[in-house]
Amino acid sequence: MSAPARNDLFSWLTGSLLPGWIARAYDPARPGFVEYLQPDGTPELGELRTTLVTARLTYVFSHAHLLGVPGALAAARHGFAFLTGALRQPDGRFVHSCTLDGEVVDGRSDFYDLAFVLFACGWFAKASGDQSALALAGEVMDFLEQRLAHPAGGFREDTLGTQPRRQNPHMHLLEACHALAAVSPDPRWLATADMLVRLMRERMLDGNGTLGEFFDEDWAAFPGPRGLVREPGHHFEWTWLLYHHERLTGSAEARATARSLHAFGQRQVDAPTNAARLVVNEVDPAGRVLNGAALLWPQTEYLKALVARIEFESDPDAAARLDRHLDLMFAHFVDRESGLWVNQIDAGGRPIADRVPVRVLYHLVLALAEICRVREGGAAA
Repeated sequence: MSAPARNDLFSWLTGSLLPGWIARAYDPARPGFVEYLQPDGTPELGELRTTLVTARLTYVFSHAHLLGVPGALAAARHGFAFLTGALRQPDGRFVHSCTLDGEVVDGRSDFYDLAFVLFACGWFAKASGDQSALALAGEVMDFLEQRLAHPAGGFREDTLGTQPRRQNPHMHLLEACHALAAVSPDPRWLATADMLVRLMRERMLDGNGTLGEFFDEDWAAFPGPRGLVREPGHHFEWTWLLYHHERLTGSAEARATARSLHAFGQRQVDAPTNAARLVVNEVDPAGRVLNGAALLWPQTEYLKALVARIEFESDPDAAARLDRHLDLMFAHFVDRESGLWVNQIDAGGRPIADRVPVRVLYHLVLALAEICRVREGGAAA
Protein backbone atom coordinates (compact mmCIF):
# COMPACT_ATOMS: atom_id res chain seq x y z
CA MET A 1 0.00 0.00 0.00
CA SER A 2 1.58 3.28 -1.10
CA ALA A 3 1.72 6.35 1.07
CA PRO A 4 -0.82 9.11 0.51
CA ALA A 5 0.35 11.61 -2.09
CA ARG A 6 2.45 14.41 -0.64
CA ASN A 7 -0.36 16.97 -0.59
CA ASP A 8 -2.92 14.40 0.61
CA LEU A 9 -1.18 13.32 3.81
CA PHE A 10 -2.95 15.86 6.02
CA SER A 11 -6.32 14.93 4.53
CA TRP A 12 -5.64 11.24 5.15
CA LEU A 13 -4.49 11.89 8.72
CA THR A 14 -7.48 14.02 9.67
CA GLY A 15 -10.14 12.54 7.40
CA SER A 16 -9.34 8.84 7.60
CA LEU A 17 -6.79 7.70 10.18
CA LEU A 18 -7.94 9.71 13.19
CA PRO A 19 -11.71 9.37 12.68
CA GLY A 20 -11.25 5.64 12.18
CA TRP A 21 -9.34 5.32 15.42
CA ILE A 22 -11.83 7.41 17.38
CA ALA A 23 -14.48 4.93 16.25
CA ARG A 24 -12.37 1.90 17.20
CA ALA A 25 -10.81 2.92 20.50
CA TYR A 26 -13.46 5.14 22.05
CA ASP A 27 -16.89 4.04 23.20
CA PRO A 28 -18.73 6.56 25.42
CA ALA A 29 -20.48 3.65 27.14
CA ARG A 30 -17.25 1.88 28.14
CA PRO A 31 -14.66 3.37 30.52
CA GLY A 32 -11.22 4.18 29.17
CA PHE A 33 -9.92 3.07 25.78
CA VAL A 34 -9.44 -0.24 24.01
CA GLU A 35 -5.86 -1.49 24.50
CA TYR A 36 -5.50 -3.94 21.57
CA LEU A 37 -7.12 -4.80 18.29
CA GLN A 38 -7.07 -8.12 16.51
CA PRO A 39 -5.15 -8.06 13.20
CA ASP A 40 -8.49 -7.65 11.38
CA GLY A 41 -9.26 -4.51 13.36
CA THR A 42 -11.75 -6.03 15.80
CA PRO A 43 -11.36 -4.37 19.23
CA GLU A 44 -10.43 -6.63 22.12
CA LEU A 45 -13.06 -5.79 24.71
CA GLY A 46 -11.05 -6.85 27.73
CA GLU A 47 -11.35 -5.61 31.29
CA LEU A 48 -7.82 -4.23 31.63
CA ARG A 49 -7.04 -0.54 31.34
CA THR A 50 -3.54 0.95 31.67
CA THR A 51 -2.33 4.40 32.53
CA LEU A 52 0.03 4.30 29.54
CA VAL A 53 -2.60 3.67 26.85
CA THR A 54 -5.12 6.01 28.47
CA ALA A 55 -2.57 8.83 28.61
CA ARG A 56 -1.24 8.24 25.09
CA LEU A 57 -4.72 8.24 23.54
CA THR A 58 -5.76 11.28 25.54
CA TYR A 59 -2.81 12.98 23.84
CA VAL A 60 -3.76 11.59 20.41
CA PHE A 61 -7.35 12.79 20.58
CA SER A 62 -6.34 16.16 22.04
CA HIS A 63 -4.00 16.65 19.10
CA ALA A 64 -6.73 15.45 16.74
CA HIS A 65 -9.06 18.14 18.06
CA LEU A 66 -6.43 20.79 17.39
CA LEU A 67 -6.20 19.42 13.84
CA GLY A 68 -9.94 19.91 13.40
CA VAL A 69 -11.16 16.31 13.67
CA PRO A 70 -14.85 16.17 14.71
CA GLY A 71 -15.57 14.29 17.93
CA ALA A 72 -11.94 14.21 19.00
CA LEU A 73 -12.31 16.50 22.01
CA ALA A 74 -15.11 14.33 23.43
CA ALA A 75 -12.81 11.31 23.10
CA ALA A 76 -9.98 13.21 24.80
CA ARG A 77 -12.27 14.26 27.68
CA HIS A 78 -13.36 10.64 28.06
CA GLY A 79 -9.73 9.55 28.40
CA PHE A 80 -8.77 12.34 30.76
CA ALA A 81 -11.74 11.53 33.01
CA PHE A 82 -10.72 7.86 33.28
CA LEU A 83 -7.09 8.81 33.79
CA THR A 84 -7.90 11.16 36.66
CA GLY A 85 -10.68 8.99 38.07
CA ALA A 86 -10.11 5.24 38.01
CA LEU A 87 -6.34 5.25 37.42
CA ARG A 88 -5.60 7.95 39.99
CA GLN A 89 -5.90 6.85 43.58
CA PRO A 90 -7.29 8.90 46.49
CA ASP A 91 -3.74 9.69 47.62
CA GLY A 92 -2.96 11.14 44.18
CA ARG A 93 -0.85 8.24 42.91
CA PHE A 94 -1.44 6.76 39.46
CA VAL A 95 -1.49 2.98 39.30
CA HIS A 96 -0.10 1.03 36.38
CA SER A 97 -3.38 -0.71 35.54
CA CYS A 98 -6.93 -1.28 36.71
CA THR A 99 -10.19 -2.85 35.54
CA LEU A 100 -13.06 -1.10 33.80
CA ASP A 101 -14.62 -0.61 37.23
CA GLY A 102 -11.47 0.91 38.69
CA GLU A 103 -10.28 -2.11 40.66
CA VAL A 104 -6.49 -1.95 40.92
CA VAL A 105 -4.66 -4.71 39.00
CA ASP A 106 -1.06 -3.44 39.23
CA GLY A 107 -0.65 -0.82 41.94
CA ARG A 108 2.88 0.36 41.26
CA SER A 109 3.46 3.92 40.12
CA ASP A 110 5.65 3.73 37.03
CA PHE A 111 7.96 6.53 35.85
CA TYR A 112 7.35 5.76 32.15
CA ASP A 113 3.58 5.94 32.73
CA LEU A 114 3.87 9.21 34.62
CA ALA A 115 5.87 10.82 31.83
CA PHE A 116 2.91 10.18 29.55
CA VAL A 117 0.43 11.43 32.14
CA LEU A 118 2.36 14.70 32.04
CA PHE A 119 2.41 14.66 28.23
CA ALA A 120 -1.34 14.09 28.15
CA CYS A 121 -1.88 16.93 30.63
CA GLY A 122 -0.02 19.36 28.41
CA TRP A 123 -1.87 18.44 25.24
CA PHE A 124 -5.28 18.17 26.93
CA ALA A 125 -4.83 21.63 28.46
CA LYS A 126 -3.91 22.99 25.03
CA ALA A 127 -6.92 21.37 23.36
CA SER A 128 -9.55 22.00 26.03
CA GLY A 129 -8.35 25.06 27.89
CA ASP A 130 -8.88 23.10 31.12
CA GLN A 131 -6.43 24.59 33.61
CA SER A 132 -6.99 21.72 36.03
CA ALA A 133 -4.79 19.63 33.74
CA LEU A 134 -1.87 21.97 34.47
CA ALA A 135 -2.51 21.79 38.21
CA LEU A 136 -2.51 17.99 37.94
CA ALA A 137 0.76 18.09 36.02
CA GLY A 138 2.32 20.02 38.88
CA GLU A 139 1.16 17.39 41.37
CA VAL A 140 2.56 14.56 39.23
CA MET A 141 5.91 16.33 38.96
CA ASP A 142 5.90 16.82 42.73
CA PHE A 143 5.39 13.06 43.13
CA LEU A 144 8.29 12.30 40.81
CA GLU A 145 10.59 14.65 42.68
CA GLN A 146 9.52 13.50 46.14
CA ARG A 147 9.08 9.75 45.61
CA LEU A 148 11.10 8.68 42.57
CA ALA A 149 14.09 11.06 42.45
CA HIS A 150 17.35 9.10 42.48
CA PRO A 151 20.45 10.34 44.36
CA ALA A 152 22.64 9.56 41.33
CA GLY A 153 20.47 11.75 39.11
CA GLY A 154 17.22 11.27 37.26
CA PHE A 155 14.43 9.08 38.53
CA ARG A 156 13.78 5.51 39.61
CA GLU A 157 11.83 3.20 37.34
CA ASP A 158 8.88 2.80 39.70
CA THR A 159 7.81 2.60 43.32
CA LEU A 160 9.11 -1.00 43.47
CA GLY A 161 12.71 -0.08 42.59
CA THR A 162 12.75 -2.15 39.38
CA GLN A 163 16.11 -2.67 37.66
CA PRO A 164 17.78 -1.84 35.33
CA ARG A 165 17.42 1.91 35.06
CA ARG A 166 16.55 3.16 31.57
CA GLN A 167 17.08 6.25 29.50
CA ASN A 168 13.67 5.83 27.82
CA PRO A 169 11.34 7.27 30.50
CA HIS A 170 13.71 10.22 30.98
CA MET A 171 13.42 10.94 27.25
CA HIS A 172 9.62 10.93 27.46
CA LEU A 173 9.70 13.18 30.51
CA LEU A 174 11.68 15.65 28.40
CA GLU A 175 8.98 15.42 25.73
CA ALA A 176 6.31 16.08 28.36
CA CYS A 177 8.19 19.07 29.76
CA HIS A 178 8.37 20.58 26.29
CA ALA A 179 4.61 20.09 25.85
CA LEU A 180 3.87 21.66 29.23
CA ALA A 181 6.22 24.58 28.63
CA ALA A 182 4.16 25.39 25.52
CA VAL A 183 1.00 25.94 27.59
CA SER A 184 2.20 26.87 31.07
CA PRO A 185 4.24 29.86 32.30
CA ASP A 186 5.66 27.74 35.14
CA PRO A 187 9.49 27.82 34.74
CA ARG A 188 9.84 24.35 36.28
CA TRP A 189 9.11 22.67 32.94
CA LEU A 190 12.03 24.13 31.03
CA ALA A 191 14.24 23.86 34.12
CA THR A 192 13.43 20.16 34.33
CA ALA A 193 13.99 19.80 30.59
CA ASP A 194 17.45 21.37 30.93
CA MET A 195 18.26 18.95 33.76
CA LEU A 196 17.22 15.97 31.64
CA VAL A 197 19.32 17.06 28.66
CA ARG A 198 22.36 17.51 30.92
CA LEU A 199 21.74 14.09 32.47
CA MET A 200 21.56 12.47 29.06
CA ARG A 201 24.73 14.14 27.84
CA GLU A 202 26.70 13.38 31.02
CA ARG A 203 25.45 9.92 32.00
CA MET A 204 23.65 8.17 29.12
CA LEU A 205 26.12 8.71 26.27
CA ASP A 206 29.19 6.50 25.99
CA GLY A 207 32.66 7.68 25.05
CA ASN A 208 31.79 7.53 21.35
CA GLY A 209 28.59 9.50 21.77
CA THR A 210 26.17 6.60 21.36
CA LEU A 211 23.11 6.39 23.59
CA GLY A 212 22.86 3.54 26.08
CA GLU A 213 19.54 2.00 27.04
CA PHE A 214 20.10 0.14 30.32
CA PHE A 215 22.06 1.25 33.38
CA ASP A 216 22.82 0.31 36.95
CA GLU A 217 22.04 2.48 39.97
CA ASP A 218 24.97 4.83 39.30
CA TRP A 219 24.49 5.16 35.52
CA ALA A 220 27.21 2.69 34.59
CA ALA A 221 26.28 0.45 31.66
CA PHE A 222 24.15 -2.43 32.92
CA PRO A 223 26.22 -5.65 33.18
CA GLY A 224 26.01 -8.18 30.38
CA PRO A 225 24.46 -7.96 26.92
CA ARG A 226 21.81 -5.40 27.88
CA GLY A 227 24.51 -2.83 28.57
CA LEU A 228 25.55 -3.02 24.90
CA VAL A 229 22.10 -2.36 23.44
CA ARG A 230 21.75 0.74 21.29
CA GLU A 231 18.37 1.48 19.70
CA PRO A 232 18.61 3.59 16.53
CA GLY A 233 14.96 4.55 17.02
CA HIS A 234 15.80 6.26 20.29
CA HIS A 235 18.76 8.04 18.70
CA PHE A 236 16.28 9.52 16.23
CA GLU A 237 13.69 10.29 18.90
CA TRP A 238 16.26 12.20 20.95
CA THR A 239 17.38 13.97 17.75
CA TRP A 240 13.90 15.44 17.28
CA LEU A 241 13.62 16.38 20.94
CA LEU A 242 17.03 18.02 21.10
CA TYR A 243 16.38 20.26 18.09
CA HIS A 244 13.20 21.42 19.79
CA HIS A 245 15.05 21.86 23.06
CA GLU A 246 17.39 24.24 21.28
CA ARG A 247 14.35 26.08 19.89
CA LEU A 248 12.90 26.47 23.38
CA THR A 249 16.08 27.25 25.31
CA GLY A 250 18.76 28.33 22.84
CA SER A 251 21.02 25.44 23.89
CA ALA A 252 23.84 25.04 21.36
CA GLU A 253 24.87 21.83 23.13
CA ALA A 254 21.47 20.35 22.34
CA ARG A 255 21.95 20.89 18.61
CA ALA A 256 25.45 19.45 18.65
CA THR A 257 24.22 16.31 20.39
CA ALA A 258 21.26 16.05 18.02
CA ARG A 259 23.63 16.05 15.06
CA SER A 260 25.80 13.34 16.60
CA LEU A 261 22.88 11.07 17.52
CA HIS A 262 21.32 11.49 14.10
CA ALA A 263 24.60 10.61 12.40
CA PHE A 264 24.86 7.34 14.36
CA GLY A 265 21.28 6.40 13.53
CA GLN A 266 21.70 7.33 9.87
CA ARG A 267 24.76 5.08 9.59
CA GLN A 268 22.57 2.15 10.66
CA VAL A 269 19.94 2.96 8.03
CA ASP A 270 22.67 3.22 5.38
CA ALA A 271 24.64 0.15 6.49
CA PRO A 272 25.55 -2.19 3.57
CA THR A 273 23.84 -5.06 5.40
CA ASN A 274 20.57 -3.12 5.65
CA ALA A 275 19.13 -3.72 2.20
CA ALA A 276 15.60 -2.79 3.27
CA ARG A 277 16.73 0.61 4.60
CA LEU A 278 14.43 0.26 7.61
CA VAL A 279 15.37 1.26 11.14
CA VAL A 280 16.26 -2.00 12.91
CA ASN A 281 15.48 -2.57 16.56
CA GLU A 282 18.91 -2.94 18.17
CA VAL A 283 22.61 -2.59 17.38
CA ASP A 284 25.71 -2.51 19.56
CA PRO A 285 27.92 0.57 20.06
CA ALA A 286 29.89 -0.32 16.91
CA GLY A 287 26.72 -0.65 14.85
CA ARG A 288 26.69 -4.45 14.69
CA VAL A 289 23.11 -5.69 14.52
CA LEU A 290 21.80 -7.33 17.69
CA ASN A 291 18.14 -7.50 16.67
CA GLY A 292 17.52 -7.09 12.94
CA ALA A 293 13.74 -7.07 13.15
CA ALA A 294 11.99 -3.73 12.67
CA LEU A 295 9.16 -2.34 14.74
CA LEU A 296 6.89 0.40 13.42
CA TRP A 297 7.77 2.99 16.07
CA PRO A 298 11.47 3.42 15.10
CA GLN A 299 10.32 4.25 11.56
CA THR A 300 8.13 7.06 12.88
CA GLU A 301 10.99 8.42 14.98
CA TYR A 302 13.27 8.43 11.95
CA LEU A 303 10.64 10.45 10.09
CA LYS A 304 10.50 12.95 12.97
CA ALA A 305 14.29 13.26 13.00
CA LEU A 306 14.27 13.94 9.26
CA VAL A 307 11.58 16.58 9.72
CA ALA A 308 13.73 18.23 12.38
CA ARG A 309 16.72 18.18 10.04
CA ILE A 310 14.60 19.91 7.40
CA GLU A 311 13.21 22.47 9.83
CA PHE A 312 16.37 23.35 11.73
CA GLU A 313 19.19 22.51 9.29
CA SER A 314 17.49 23.10 5.89
CA ASP A 315 18.90 19.68 4.98
CA PRO A 316 18.04 18.73 1.37
CA ASP A 317 19.22 15.17 1.90
CA ALA A 318 16.75 14.78 4.76
CA ALA A 319 13.95 16.06 2.53
CA ALA A 320 14.68 13.37 -0.06
CA ARG A 321 14.99 10.67 2.57
CA LEU A 322 11.71 11.71 4.19
CA ASP A 323 9.60 10.89 1.15
CA ARG A 324 11.42 7.60 0.59
CA HIS A 325 11.00 6.46 4.17
CA LEU A 326 7.38 7.51 4.33
CA ASP A 327 6.78 5.27 1.30
CA LEU A 328 8.67 2.43 3.02
CA MET A 329 6.59 2.80 6.19
CA PHE A 330 3.35 2.48 4.29
CA ALA A 331 4.70 -0.35 2.12
CA HIS A 332 5.84 -2.47 5.07
CA PHE A 333 3.72 -1.45 8.04
CA VAL A 334 0.70 0.83 7.63
CA ASP A 335 -2.39 0.00 5.59
CA ARG A 336 -3.77 3.18 4.08
CA GLU A 337 -7.28 1.87 3.62
CA SER A 338 -7.89 0.62 7.16
CA GLY A 339 -5.47 2.75 9.18
CA LEU A 340 -4.20 -0.43 10.86
CA TRP A 341 -0.61 -1.58 10.98
CA VAL A 342 1.71 -4.52 11.27
CA ASN A 343 3.63 -3.69 14.41
CA GLN A 344 6.83 -5.58 13.53
CA ILE A 345 8.49 -7.36 10.65
CA ASP A 346 11.33 -9.84 10.98
CA ALA A 347 14.82 -9.50 9.55
CA GLY A 348 13.61 -11.07 6.31
CA GLY A 349 10.84 -8.52 5.89
CA ARG A 350 8.03 -10.90 6.86
CA PRO A 351 5.23 -9.53 9.05
CA ILE A 352 5.14 -10.86 12.58
CA ALA A 353 1.42 -11.45 12.97
CA ASP A 354 0.14 -10.27 16.30
CA ARG A 355 -2.41 -8.02 17.92
CA VAL A 356 -2.36 -4.35 17.03
CA PRO A 357 -1.16 -2.40 20.11
CA VAL A 358 -3.19 0.77 20.37
CA ARG A 359 -0.36 2.52 22.25
CA VAL A 360 1.63 2.82 18.98
CA LEU A 361 -0.96 5.26 17.58
CA TYR A 362 0.84 7.97 19.57
CA HIS A 363 4.00 7.43 17.52
CA LEU A 364 2.25 7.36 14.16
CA VAL A 365 0.04 10.40 14.71
CA LEU A 366 2.81 12.60 16.10
CA ALA A 367 5.16 11.73 13.22
CA LEU A 368 2.55 12.39 10.53
CA ALA A 369 1.45 15.63 12.20
CA GLU A 370 5.06 16.82 12.30
CA ILE A 371 5.50 16.06 8.60
CA CYS A 372 2.36 18.02 7.79
CA ARG A 373 3.33 20.91 10.06
CA VAL A 374 6.72 21.42 8.47
CA ARG A 375 6.21 20.23 4.92
CA GLU A 376 2.73 21.56 4.29
CA GLY A 377 3.19 25.00 5.75
CA GLY A 378 1.82 24.64 9.23
CA ALA A 379 -1.23 22.56 8.40
CA ALA A 380 -0.92 20.66 11.68
CA ALA A 381 -0.97 21.99 15.24
